Amino acid sequence: MSRRCELTGKAVMSGNNVSHANRKTRRRFLPNLCNVSLISDALGRQYSLRISAHALRSVEHNGGLDAFLVKARPTDLSTRALKLKRDIEKAKAVVQA
Repeated sequence: MSRRCELTGKAVMSGNNVSHANRKTRRRFLPNLCNVSLISDALGRQYSLRISAHALRSVEHNGGLDAFLVKARPTDLSTRALKLKRDIEKAKAVVQA
């Protein structure tokens, strides 16, 4: 399982530890990933995702999983999230028609 957020695409970054003597050694900055269950209002069911804490705040701020996925860029989303986005868009199209 990769260390990548399924909704925002936030992943591992690399950088340096810099000592007091200004010696540089490589290190990794890991994203704060959480296993959460989010509810889709359009589909009426719960989905388990591995997302960053920042993404969880963004989902809450945008008004839920459905609103966040409609606004999200497809390049940032995982394959599971892309399928979920398509299903939500289909469900909303059926309701409006």
